[in-house]
Amino acid sequence: MLNRVVIVGGGTAGWMTASYFKAAFGDRIDITLVESGNVGSVGVGEATFSDIRHFFEFLGLKEKDWMPACNATYKLAVRFEDWREKGHYFYHPFEQMRSVNGFPLADWWLKQGPTSRFDKDSFVMASVIDAGLSPRRLDGTLIDQPFDEGADEMQGLTMSEHQGKTQFPYAYQFEAALLAKYLAKYSVERGVKHIVDDVKHVALDDRGWISQITTAEHGEITGDVYVDCTGFRGVLINQALEEPFISYQDTLPNDSAVALQVPMDMQRRGIRPATTATAQDAGWIWTIPLMGRVGTGYVYAKDYLSPEEAERTLREFVGPAAAEVEANHIKMRIGRTRNSWVKNCVAIGLSSGFVEPLESTGIFFIHHAIEQLAKNFPGADWDPTHRDRYNDAIAHVMDGVREFLVLHYVAAKRNDTQYWKDTKTRAIPDGLAERLEKWKTQLPDSETVFPYYHGLPPYSYMCILLGMGGIDLKPSPALSLADGSAAEREFEAIRQKTARLLDTLPKAYDYFAAQR
Repeated sequence: MLNRVVIVGGGTAGWMTASYFKAAFGDRIDITLVESGNVGSVGVGEATFSDIRHFFEFLGLKEKDWMPACNATYKLAVRFEDWREKGHYFYHPFEQMRSVNGFPLADWWLKQGPTSRFDKDSFVMASVIDAGLSPRRLDGTLIDQPFDEGADEMQGLTMSEHQGKTQFPYAYQFEAALLAKYLAKYSVERGVKHIVDDVKHVALDDRGWISQITTAEHGEITGDVYVDCTGFRGVLINQALEEPFISYQDTLPNDSAVALQVPMDMQRRGIRPATTATAQDAGWIWTIPLMGRVGTGYVYAKDYLSPEEAERTLREFVGPAAAEVEANHIKMRIGRTRNSWVKNCVAIGLSSGFVEPLESTGIFFIHHAIEQLAKNFPGADWDPTHRDRYNDAIAHVMDGVREFLVLHYVAAKRNDTQYWKDTKTRAIPDGLAERLEKWKTQLPDSETVFPYYHGLPPYSYMCILLGMGGIDLKPSPALSLADGSAAEREFEAIRQKTARLLDTLPKAYDYFAAQR
């Protein structure tokens, strides 16, 4: 039986892995986490998918247990500003697209939308976010949604098994360093051995498998399975085992970021419960509102912009509050390790792969990898079937997200700088061009999006296509023969429900202040 796991690297990836495995396997697994005290974390304030709640549920944690400790807030959507044209914005919300007579409401909107705002006509969340409201009432009850919170039949499912069954109405935004600290305490209390030391050498046996790691002060550490959470450096998977890295930069050129953690009076500012991506001349700026501060950063391509220009633009964007805040410049490795499981080493987090954080996929990649490793944990015979299943799942998720992010740039109407002009002529992944042609005449569905699980359902593609405005779309021809009265009633029902929520939900800041 293999039961000794050595995790190299801490941060969010390392401690999420350690805590999940302790929750999954208890004392039947022996976990040692080795992290350097000299290597900083890349995490600068993280936003997530709504599926992340399953991670905390699996650990037995309620929101009141961990959210205050991580300055966490709710995220109901991604808000895209200036991608179509300056002054325009739209939402990609955590809310399933409604269906009328077998067609998505977005299709009906193309035919007979009541206004020019597909997101406000088709979803209630867009108006809730604009008003800065919480999806929970002050007594903790959840927004009225077709969702059974905590239903027994939904417990214990992986993210891929959940998709299509439910859509929880929000995700989380939190300080990554604080979450890592919280999960470290959780893990150590449950028996994880924590060593703060530098790895000086990775020894391989005659087969080329990792036999041990050597640290500066704690000597040799051995295990059965080694998990590489060393970030972009890939100390085990890329350096020691020499597994090659597949770059995505031919299709996603943004390779740099500069970030600021800006203290703010959030009661005065208010909390818009969304992550905002604001298009800039050579990339985009994220804005993540937390309790006590705002996390913000400029993601850009160094071929179009210098680090100095990026920092200056970001500080001007934030305003006077950024004056004394130290900037964190980050070089991003965009792409994935060819195989994230090689021999007895499994890469999780940035060592496995990364794409720009446009749709908050970093934590999602970690969570998905942890679930897949727990599901495919090897036996003493090291049957390669488990390794191959894991590698396929990781590759499919990352390649699918790559396609989805490329769609943002191809579909964006913005065309006012060389950076944005080049997004229309750059190569796109195999298969996406064919799919785009289909979507021009019929909106995406489960048969025409990327064919493997990657965390993004068809309605997400609809939101980007409808919101970005750069691709001409047509309603399904069949709708010209259909009675549109049911769709009109659905649009009206959304308007009425939105009005009720705007009258009854508390401000997001007020909700979190009351929970502390």
